Order: sequence, then C-alpha cells, then structure tokens
Amino acid sequence: MNRLGLRARITLTFVLGAMLLAAMLSAITYGLTREILLRQRDASAVNRVFSNAIIVRGDLSTTTSDPAGFDTLLASLPTPEGAQPVIYSAGRAQSRNSVEFPPDAIPSDLQTLVASGQPGRMRVEFDGEPYLIVGVPIPGIDAAYFEGVPLTETRSVLSSLATSLLGAAVITTILGGLIGFWASRRAVAPLGPVGEAAAAIAEGRLDTRLADTGDPDLDRLTTSFNEMASALDARIQRDARFASEVSHELRSPLMTLSASVEVLQNSRDELPERAQTALDLMRADIERFQQLVEDLLEISRFDIGAVTLHLEEVPVTEMVLQAVHFGGGDAVPLRYDEEADDVVVAVDKRRFSRVVVNLLDNARKYAGGATSVRIELARSEPGQRDADRVRICVEDAGHGVPLAEREAIFDRFSRGIEGGNRGADTGVGLGLALVAELVRIHGGEVWVEDRHDGRGGARFVVELPVVATLPHDHADVHDDALPEPDEEFA
Repeated sequence: MNRLGLRARITLTFVLGAMLLAAMLSAITYGLTREILLRQRDASAVNRVFSNAIIVRGDLSTTTSDPAGFDTLLASLPTPEGAQPVIYSAGRAQSRNSVEFPPDAIPSDLQTLVASGQPGRMRVEFDGEPYLIVGVPIPGIDAAYFEGVPLTETRSVLSSLATSLLGAAVITTILGGLIGFWASRRAVAPLGPVGEAAAAIAEGRLDTRLADTGDPDLDRLTTSFNEMASALDARIQRDARFASEVSHELRSPLMTLSASVEVLQNSRDELPERAQTALDLMRADIERFQQLVEDLLEISRFDIGAVTLHLEEVPVTEMVLQAVHFGGGDAVPLRYDEEADDVVVAVDKRRFSRVVVNLLDNARKYAGGATSVRIELARSEPGQRDADRVRICVEDAGHGVPLAEREAIFDRFSRGIEGGNRGADTGVGLGLALVAELVRIHGGEVWVEDRHDGRGGARFVVELPVVATLPHDHADVHDDALPEPDEEFA
C-alpha cells in the first residue's frame, strides 16, 4: 500500500482530531445530562414518596386495613401520570393497578431493605419499561409505602439527546475534514512553486528563482533554494567556461597536428606500409579529436547561454532537402506528406541543418545508413493530423534502439550498444546530444522509436512547431528540386 501524501495526511489528521474531539464532548455532554436528569428525577420522586408516606401513615392510623380502604387511599394519593403506588401493611400488599404494576414487581432486595427500617430506591426494568422504585418504612403501624415512577420520558429525552449528539459529531467530523482539506491546500501550496522551479532547473533554465513569499517560515526555504540554484548555476557556468577554454586552447595544436598530417599524407606513397597504416590511424583520430573539440565548444555555448539563434521562416521541405544535400545524403530518399510541403517553420538554418546532418551521420556510423528521410504532419490521435506541428523523421537500417536506451542515447558521450566498439569511423558520443540541445532551443522535441513499416531499424523523430502555412497555389523555386510527394501520405 502506497504511503499517503502530505495533503491526505493533514486532512486525515484534522478528520481524526475532529472525530475524537466530537466523541469526547458528546460523551461528556451525554453523561452529565443523564446524571442531572436522573438526579432530578430521583430527588422529585423521593420527596413525593415521603410526602405520600406521611399521608398513608395518617390514614392507616385512623382506619382499618381492609382492601376497599386501600383502594380508596391509593386512588387519593397525588402521583404523576404513570406512577404506581404500593402499600405493604400487616403482611398484605396492595397496588393501585395490580395488572400494570403488581406488588411483586418490587425487587425483594428493596423490600428487605425497607422492612429493616431503611428507605431505599432502585431502578428496574418491568415489562420492558424502566422504573425508579422508591420505598420508605412507616414506623409504628408495621407498614411500608412504595412508589414506582416510570422513566420512559427520561429515556426518550436521553435517546433524543444521543441522536442529536451523534449527528453533531458527524457534522463536526465532516467540517473537520473540510477544514483539513483547506488547511492542507494552504500548507502545501508553497511547495507548488518549488516543484515548478526545480523542474525548470532540471530542464536547463538555471536562472529560475523562487519569489519572496513574505512568510518567515517559508523565507528560509526560499533563500536556501535560491542559494542552491545560484551555486548550481555558477558551478555549471564554471564547468562550461572551462570546457570552452580548454577546447579553444586545443584548437591551435590540433590545427598544427592536422596540417602536419596533411603534409605527411601528401608523401604517403613514399612511406613504408607500416608507417602508412600508422598515418591513417593518426589522421582518423585527429579528425575525431577535432570533431570532439568542435562539439564541446558548441555544447559549452549552450551551457553558458551564449547561443543566439538567427531565425528564418522557411518551408520545411526546402530546409530539409538542403540539409540532406549538405550532409552528403543525396542517395537517401526524401519522402513527404503533400500537406507538409506548405508548412513553414522558424529555424536557424545553419544550426538546424546540423540536426539533420548529425542524424544522417549517426545512421551511417551505427545503423547501416539512413533508408529515408520523411516529413509529415504530427498526429494528435491515430488518424488525425495536427497542423500545428510537423515531424522530420530519419529512418535507418540498423537493429533499432532498445527501450532502456531511448532516453539515455541523447545524453552526452552516450554511444549505446552499437557505438560501444571503438573504430576509426565511430563518433564521440556528442552528436545526438547536440541534436537534442538544438531541437530544444528551437522549441521542439526529439525522440527515437521503432520504424512504422515493421522492418528492423530506428526512427529518429524531430517535431517542430509550425509558424505558417503557404497557400496551396504557391510556386516557389524550390518546388522544382523536390521529389513528388510520397504516395503513402496521399
């Protein structure tokens, strides 16, 4: 079972607190009310019983103890509705209504207590109804007076009170939950900007900072977060400047080495075979090292924010065709959606050409070469095209990219399984990282997936926002250089 979130825990705490508080107050209220009601009932009954006992004593002292006289006496006693008086005299017992409340309804323990000369009272259940029975001895005439007082009304009042208290407890618990939900939102609300700021920093926006909240309890968090972000930004800037400076410093000796190798290359035929092999290896490594330095310089510019885009609005098909030609991919077929021919994107042509060139170069080095370059409108849902996004797809003839590597392959110096074996024609692991950075600053996305035709190989997809659409009857010069639209898109 997953652990409850902070908001849920705060809300649950309020609910439990309100429930416990309501239960405690309800129990105290019910207990005190019950005690007060019963005491009042007892006091009233005892006072009345003693008064009636005096009447009974006076009557029995002057009259005979015949049953008819008992009935008359019992009927004349002032008792509340439902009360049942009983007279014990000379070993006989007589009640006002022997059917509803016979004398044997009086507990024997209470009879024994009163017979010993002590008044007493006891609560009993008779015929499903609660009664308070009070008994007092009548000295001098060997008699006792008992009165059964019904407690039905008191029980009804207490039952209504219990129902009301239960309802109040439920309402209090619900209100506690609502207050807890509101309080949890207020308590967690400051974490929202923190999460957004952390996500922004993770995306590379290192200038992101938290605004001052004015809350003394949160100012410490805000200050610590901003100091951490500033320290991270400064560290990355230092590392980027270091990489840039090192790359600049390496440029000159590399150019010297490259020039020296070219001189040796001009005299290659005069060298022994082993020297020629060493020269070829050295030339390949120097070219690879030069590419590494250039890529490091480019990436360091991204890191320090020194990249300025010179955006131009160009038809996507024209831009991709030029990039494919520049990348030496003239033999790679270009296929495009007829609707995509009208799409205009805003790109830095020089930098975005590098995206296509790097993808073609990656396919050539690691995947048997590119099999096609496709331009198509994005699909928001299967079968539905999104005219606001266009995709440039480079498909290759390799074995595809494993799912576990599809995100890491765009990391710096990541060369995957296919690039793991070092050779003269392998890259340095920065090509796809540059692609990801270039696409990001153009406001697009890049990912890798399997080819859609079911064949082996990978499909690298670059998705860009569309800024405009040309009229269908436009007759630009570039149309003559474009191949016909792919039939599968028609």
